[in-house]
Amino acid sequence: MAKISICEMIDQPTLGGGQAVLFSLADHLNRDLFDTAVASAPGGPLAERAREKGLKHIAVPLDKKIGLRTVGRIASILRENKFDILHTHGGYAGLYGRLAARRAGTPVVVHTLHGIHYLHCRNPVLRQLLISLERFCSRLSDGLILVSYSDLGRALRHRLAAEDKMSVILNGIPTPEKISAEANENKRLELGLEADRPVVGTVARLHRQKGVVWLVRAGAIICHRFPQVRIVVVGGGPEEKGLRRIARKLGLEKKILFLGARADAAAIMALFDVFVLPSLWEGLPLVLIEAAAQGKPIVATAVDGTKEIIDDGKTGILVPPKSPQALSEAVLRLLEDPDRASRMAERARAVIPERFPLRRMVEQTQNLYLKLYAKKKQAEGPV
Repeated sequence: MAKISICEMIDQPTLGGGQAVLFSLADHLNRDLFDTAVASAPGGPLAERAREKGLKHIAVPLDKKIGLRTVGRIASILRENKFDILHTHGGYAGLYGRLAARRAGTPVVVHTLHGIHYLHCRNPVLRQLLISLERFCSRLSDGLILVSYSDLGRALRHRLAAEDKMSVILNGIPTPEKISAEANENKRLELGLEADRPVVGTVARLHRQKGVVWLVRAGAIICHRFPQVRIVVVGGGPEEKGLRRIARKLGLEKKILFLGARADAAAIMALFDVFVLPSLWEGLPLVLIEAAAQGKPIVATAVDGTKEIIDDGKTGILVPPKSPQALSEAVLRLLEDPDRASRMAERARAVIPERFPLRRMVEQTQNLYLKLYAKKKQAEGPV
């Protein structure tokens, strides 16, 4: 039997949460059954990592300027590679990819919503336009994957797709590599973090969704009580300049390290005494599962998706979004009571990674591919 050829397509070739899910999926799909390629905008670390793992990377023109020329170019790429299944991840890939797949005659089209971000658009006209656009694109899709049950509920309420097209497949992570004490010490020296200084940190794209501004504002309260604390922000994005400006106004320019997007984010996270995720909304944040797997005490906002991972008071502390006071108080409780922080982190490490294994995510996605592909072949009938 010939292998089923799959293209996993995403917008940006960076290493954010959606890219991590896509890469883990592409790397662990059964290679006896599937021939998998990764597609994204050109350049970036995603292409390099794909090639290191023996995966074909295809550069596709995922421009933010919507136009039929881009759809046509992607359709040509899909037609040339004769993919059996296109699986899109992210907004622009989901729009261009699904339109192009139907033009190219790609047999099966699957899309994953890594959070339904446009439901939080502040412009009501634009929000309704984006909802209508997703409804249209879902009619071009054979399957729609949601990464959390709360997202499934929202998708049903907004009638984004027919219910029988939608599936929940929770994000999963591989077993994390153990980071040695020597590696931690070397990383501290590299970043200029003294060994006796507690580190409060986050790993997040610097976009409004992630609410990092509320961690910066909470930082003024935390550093007033714990002057020795350093706050580390790993990630880049459109809000970086504004966040740096706010940090300067609060007198925190020497207290907060903005490190930008980093390939060694996991090694930096290993230095954190408290991990913070102050998001305003989430799908199912992979970084929280990774922080739990590393045994980090966690403070996060009580938003959908996050609440499916953290059991408040047991495996982390949940606080209201947009509240620097609540955020700082939770962080300070953990810094002031390291025994409690350690117990909470150990419970999280024992429970959370087991609930979100990579193996299950891959198996459920493979099963969906096989089901949709068989259904399409059956509908085509004998050649």
